[in-house]
Amino acid sequence: QFLCVVSVQVGLVYMFNLIVGTGALTMPKAFATAGWVVSLTLICFLGFMSYVTTTFVIEAMASANAQLRWKRREQEEVSNDESTSDYSEDEVMVRGRSEPQETRPILSVQRAASVDHFDILERVEMGQMASMFFNKVGVNMFYICIIVYLYGDLAIYAAAVPISLMEVACGNHSCSTGNVKYNDTESCWGPVRRKDAYRVFLSIFTFLLGPFTFFNAQKTKYLQILTSLMRWIAFTMMIVLALIRIGKGRGEGHPPVAQISGVPNLFGVCVYSFMCQHSLPSLVTPVSDKRRLGTLLLADYVLILAFYGLLSFTAIFCFDGSLLRDMYTLSFTDDCEVLSVVPLRYFLGLFPVFTISTNFPIIAVTLRNNWKTLFHREGGTYPWVVDRVVFPLITLVPPVVVAFCTHDLETLVGITGAYAGTGIQYIIPACLVFFSRRHLKPVFGCDVVNKHRSPFRHTFWVCFILLWSVFCLMFVTANIVLTETKS
Repeated sequence: QFLCVVSVQVGLVYMFNLIVGTGALTMPKAFATAGWVVSLTLICFLGFMSYVTTTFVIEAMASANAQLRWKRREQEEVSNDESTSDYSEDEVMVRGRSEPQETRPILSVQRAASVDHFDILERVEMGQMASMFFNKVGVNMFYICIIVYLYGDLAIYAAAVPISLMEVACGNHSCSTGNVKYNDTESCWGPVRRKDAYRVFLSIFTFLLGPFTFFNAQKTKYLQILTSLMRWIAFTMMIVLALIRIGKGRGEGHPPVAQISGVPNLFGVCVYSFMCQHSLPSLVTPVSDKRRLGTLLLADYVLILAFYGLLSFTAIFCFDGSLLRDMYTLSFTDDCEVLSVVPLRYFLGLFPVFTISTNFPIIAVTLRNNWKTLFHREGGTYPWVVDRVVFPLITLVPPVVVAFCTHDLETLVGITGAYAGTGIQYIIPACLVFFSRRHLKPVFGCDVVNKHRSPFRHTFWVCFILLWSVFCLMFVTANIVLTETKS
């Protein structure tokens, strides 16, 4: 699939908007829990690791383009040879004498030679790359990892919207009682408790957006522009308001330097917040001048790292760490000293509702399609009931059930990032680049160099990424087991 081209600057904005999403809203709480020195060190390191695997995916994309282009060229050569052979036989029959076979036109040869096989001109999604470079087991593992990640995404979204609605409906917006930390068992409307209100809003959210899972949903350009605009207004407001309070000397935050117990969850939140590898084909392919792709990526990661640091550090020094909310926007609806203008408090409180609600149907349809791909057999079709009912239901029901059971956003983001996020951000890119190199070496040899190859081209980096992934999974799992054992 070929796409319209965009400038390098537009590509940079697209990538920035893709990475900075829901994960950023849960980062301040994770920073306050783990300590500011540990958080700063870990986010810088994880940002670097994400950048490394992003260069791996781009190299694999170039390799996939080269393989597709090479196969098409081979098919053209076979077709040309067959047509030339038929033409020669006709010449013998008509003229009664043998004529030498014509070869391919010289212009065609020169044109084929002038094309760089590693140009990224065709969008090759990660699933297609997995099919090209992995065996059957590897392809199935890839889809399972993607499906688990998308389930986590949907569970986070299904919990975030009702939480925001509950806080707006049940919270204090009159600034009459000051900063209060509410309990889920407290009253919202008379006999209705806060957790009951949360479940009511979750049911409404499911009934309104759930049906989109049964159809095809697509995010329009104008809707994307609107949600991006709202996002940056909200983020800018939060940073400026926190800086004003800190500048006046009224900051209440006294974060610890380091707290190891908060590191596993911080790891998951940071991995989730740097997630972009699965969407790189759609972002990179349309960029017109790919010679500056490395500069684009590096600039993006530096900007995103600076933004995350600014957002999180202003938060942990502005608010008392014990009162910081899992969804950072809700901290502003609780504290009237930071923001006393009621309409703006409602805007920040409802901001996740608008932005997340537009993404939920798209992710649900993506998950449904991945389920279909995982069980698809060549030439086979699904019965109507399976295609239109079963697949949408197995897509929608599990994340909604998880959201009914818990609305602990920090934990949901942490677990999704730590497990499925590790697979998508570290393991899959490392395996893709390793097997793509092995796959193309017999075809192109050592003389042809992939111009989009990663600057981290030594096999050491692939091994390091994989070992780091295994260590992180073991560390996070051990921490969860020990925590549950103590409790």
